[in-house]
Parts: sequence; structure tokens; C-alpha cells
Amino acid sequence: MGKKLEGKVAVKMHSGEKGNKNYLRAEFVKDVINHVNGTVVECNTAYAGARNYTEKHQALIKEHEWDKYFPFDLMDAEGPDMVLNIPNGKILKKNYVGKNLANYDSMLVLSHFKGHAMGGYGGALKQLSIGVASSAGKSLIHTAGVTDDQVELWNNLPKQDRFLESMADAASSVVNYFKGNMAFINVMKNISIDCDCDGNASAPCMNDIGILASLDPIAIDQACLDLVYNSKDPGKEKLIARIESLHGIHTIEASADLGFGNREYELITIE
Repeated sequence: MGKKLEGKVAVKMHSGEKGNKNYLRAEFVKDVINHVNGTVVECNTAYAGARNYTEKHQALIKEHEWDKYFPFDLMDAEGPDMVLNIPNGKILKKNYVGKNLANYDSMLVLSHFKGHAMGGYGGALKQLSIGVASSAGKSLIHTAGVTDDQVELWNNLPKQDRFLESMADAASSVVNYFKGNMAFINVMKNISIDCDCDGNASAPCMNDIGILASLDPIAIDQACLDLVYNSKDPGKEKLIARIESLHGIHTIEASADLGFGNREYELITIE
């Protein structure tokens, strides 16, 4: 991509819920992470499982060997959260992220592209929004700004488009924070209709497609969706049904409206 990530590099990845079989393994990505001298970063979740509180999440990080090949930073292991303002946000005017984000100069967002039970699909934009958000920030995004309390989250779920627009708002705040010192990789393998946050996720419904890289988080997600729609793999129908049932494309639409990327792209194949 012709981009050098300067200073201390955060590599945003999904640590994988306990029981999930589809998440990207540490061994699979170690060469890329070590190439940029990166620290893998993650935040706690806002739902019941093995990752919603620091002590449990740190135990799972060891179980999944995230600290075996490179440094790992659970950015909201301790508070207080960092607050990123979103003056032009459609829904959210602030985003809560792990306070350790302040320790990094640039970020590589290394995403596993797949379906998602709430957003329709998960890629770079989900990693930027829900992924970088602290536990409180995740609650704020999921409730479209109503509450940052994970206990109250499920009693305050908004209309779907407001949730997707909140994701776009949150993603924009992280992109603006790094001021162009970012790169994005989406890995299209183990493509399930479910996210890596699901401990009992469905088996992959499509064959692996490949790995995409871009300096634009909106373009890379759009390209992944287009590759799914244009695929001849019959399994794509399950993933498309998941995406369309949750209006997943609207996260891309809302992000493009905010202007931190572009839906247009040129797909260059590297053999």
C-alpha cells in the first residue's frame, strides 16, 4: 500500500469469544504484526461471556495465545476511558474508547470479515467502532447514545438504522483521532454468518475468498461485500440474507455520509 505506520503501532484485532472456532488465530497473523512491530489491542465487551470483565478477558487472551508471539494490550483493563468527541456525529456526539489508545501513534486494523448478528456483517468499520470502544463505549453505540451501562444495554436497543449510524459515528472518531496514520486489512476466510463474538457461531457458509488491504476503511468493507455478492459460491445466500435482514449496508452508507472514506475503489489482484 506504500504506507509506513509511524511510531508505536496498535494492531486492532478480535480476541475471539470462548468457544468460537472461526476467529483469526494469533499464529496466523504473527508475521504481519511483527513486521510492523505492533501491539495487538482489544477492549472488553458489553455482553455476558468470557470477555466482558478484565480478569476473565485476560485469562482468555492467554488461552487463545495472544500474548505468545507479540505484545497484547487490553486497552480498557483499567479506567477511566478516553473520550473522543464527534461534533458532526449523526447520533453520537462522543465515543468512549480504551484509555490506552493514547499510547499509540498509528493503527493497523486487521479484521476478520464475516456476518454479525446485530450489524449484519463485521469488517473494518465494526472493528473501528465497537472494537475500539471500551465496554461502556460499546453500550453507548448499541443503544444509540442512551446508556453506557452494559446492564441496561439490552433494555434500550434502538431502531436498527440508529444503531448502524452510531457505529459509523464511532468509527469516524477513531479515524479522525489517528489523522491518516492507519491501514486496513480484511481477511475473508472462515466466513460464517456469525461474528467471532459468538461462542457458538455457525460453521463457515462460504469458501475462503482472500485477503484485502486498503488505506480506506469504507472502501475495503464495500469491496468485501461486493466480492460476496458477485461470488459463485451458493453459500453466499446465507450470508447475504443475514446482511440484508439487518440492513448491514447502511453502516457503509452512513460512514460515507460522514466523509472519512469512499465507497468507490479499484480492486487490484496480487498473485
